[in-house]
Amino acid sequence: MPKVIFITGASSGIGKAIGLFLHEKGYSVYGTSRNPSNYQDVVPFPLLKLDVTKPDTIEDTVAQIIAETGQIDVLINNAGVGITGPIEETPIDEIRNAFETNFYGPLHVIKAVMPQMRKQKKGHIINITSIAGYMGLPYRGIYSATKAALEITAEAYRMEIKQFGIHMTNVAPGDFATNIASGRYHAPVLEGSPYKQAYSATLKTMNEHVDAGNNPNEMAMAIHRIIETEQPKIHYKVGAFLQKFSVVLKRVLPDKTYEKMLMKHYDL
Repeated sequence: MPKVIFITGASSGIGKAIGLFLHEKGYSVYGTSRNPSNYQDVVPFPLLKLDVTKPDTIEDTVAQIIAETGQIDVLINNAGVGITGPIEETPIDEIRNAFETNFYGPLHVIKAVMPQMRKQKKGHIINITSIAGYMGLPYRGIYSATKAALEITAEAYRMEIKQFGIHMTNVAPGDFATNIASGRYHAPVLEGSPYKQAYSATLKTMNEHVDAGNNPNEMAMAIHRIIETEQPKIHYKVGAFLQKFSVVLKRVLPDKTYEKMLMKHYDL
């Protein structure tokens, strides 16, 4: 039987691209969406109802996949939400929602598949994080924090589950041409806000980066290679060279030098 691939957030963007590519390669793909009825004609693989902020939907979906296939070989934690805004002016409820979706959500999904993977004595959990998780980006600080939290937690998790024959990998994409910009929570640009001018300009730059981003199929091909790697690495970065190189610069440059570089990039 082909490997069973379970992808959260597979109705659009990177998740959809991964699902389509792996389906064409002959894998048994199960995707999820909060509203699958809106996308049934969009993808050729099953799209199940799941909201990563609602553990009962996670448990039901995992149980259905196991009942139908008897296995889950690869989990791809892709579902996520974008969030932008001055941290001071971003509503706390929206910050909580970002963490519920981007951090606690993946942990809930991992917890749901772990018993089956332990039973199989094998499995691979792939977390789609972000290059933004390697640095605090202005007006994207909360998003950076959610992805950084998942990156670090996964490093520890990976060591804990090695004894069961289960791999865990973080894949950090840069900017890809998807609909993430339209789906982000954008803190409103408030009249009279001391951040208005800088935030407006930075938001415009962010959206331009996404519009000019790489083809999501690049991520799909990278995920395929990782799935077929016998001993996968802990971290992978996928995207434009300069975006990947920015992680190296963060590691080698003095803090203030790197900060100046970022501020110049965003015209701050």
